[in-house]
Amino acid sequence: MTPAQPQSPQPALFHIVDLFAGPGGLDIAAKALGVSSIGVEWDTGAYATRTRAGLPTVHKDVRKCSPTDPAFRGANVLAGGPPCQTFTVAGHGAGRRALDTVLKFVQRLVDRDEWSNIEADLAELKDERTGLVLQPLHWALEAIDNPELDPYHAIVLEQVPAVLPVWEAYAKALSDEYETDFDVLRTEEFGVPQTRKRAVLIARRRNEVGTLHSHHPLRLPSPTHQRYRGGTSREAEGFTMGDAVPEKWVSMAQALPKRPTPFTVISNYGTGGDPKARGERRSDQPSATVTGKISRNRVVGPHGIDRFSFSEAGRLQTFPAEYPWSGSDISQQIGNAVPPRLGMHIISAALGLGQPSKKALDRLASWKPPGTMEEDDASGS
Repeated sequence: MTPAQPQSPQPALFHIVDLFAGPGGLDIAAKALGVSSIGVEWDTGAYATRTRAGLPTVHKDVRKCSPTDPAFRGANVLAGGPPCQTFTVAGHGAGRRALDTVLKFVQRLVDRDEWSNIEADLAELKDERTGLVLQPLHWALEAIDNPELDPYHAIVLEQVPAVLPVWEAYAKALSDEYETDFDVLRTEEFGVPQTRKRAVLIARRRNEVGTLHSHHPLRLPSPTHQRYRGGTSREAEGFTMGDAVPEKWVSMAQALPKRPTPFTVISNYGTGGDPKARGERRSDQPSATVTGKISRNRVVGPHGIDRFSFSEAGRLQTFPAEYPWSGSDISQQIGNAVPPRLGMHIISAALGLGQPSKKALDRLASWKPPGTMEEDDASGS
């Protein structure tokens, strides 16, 4: 008799608390997988978008919240993408210059220094946003140390590549309780029509037993699409990643089927600091990194020059076409967001659900705002 194959845990068993949740990239990724979530977001624009999208949200500064708050007591997965402006290459670099300082704060958390002391010293940093990257570790360690709480089953974190040393320090800090994996992922390798790099850490509690146990070993998700390597034509790309991931990258034309082709996107700002060297991408290529300035990019097509709509910019991030972008500074909301399709792969890897199914990916793409149709049955991934 053939022994029964071990089963993946059911998505409905998990509930995510998403710190710095933004307009909802991780949350709708979770929803497409059948995983529930609640977000913490203080920005009024992002909160307006989340509200129209029907995503449960605590409209508050993360620093004013705690895992002991009643709203979060049922969460068994911790997620977060702390603000990246001070770490990003495009920013002023306060986070990079303060990296050694941040790593010292991580060690103070590991040594269980009083959080009130750490908060007081964080307030002395030149850019207070730099210290926000410590919040997920603070929440994770509090859940471990507080006898009234259960440690999170899994942790999912993402940021700009410059933060990878912080995630490495996180991995060491959590090593007694969690197995971890971290690295820089490229979004186009997961079917996102955009070249974008993100530093990702996933963690899963060691020796978990019962219904949450997974037979899938913890490791970052494997690419499903080829890496984009530039070139003058699609044919020049070849199958550089081998037969294991045969699908090519997704072009802007594939992502935006209603936009007349061919078109060329011309960046608003210059490459390498040269204002005349404006980057260009053709419609048969993936988009360059979607930033908060995407609404300023010129799109040159058969009918002249225009700009991407919010819906189009969101689709380049793999948000559904009808995502209800609302409030102020929508371009910035879109640029700051986690690409939902990448989010599905990361969440699935962290929870041991296996690779997202085509049904789950289709559920993301066909998502509609609440009230416009009956919601799909999201049981299983």
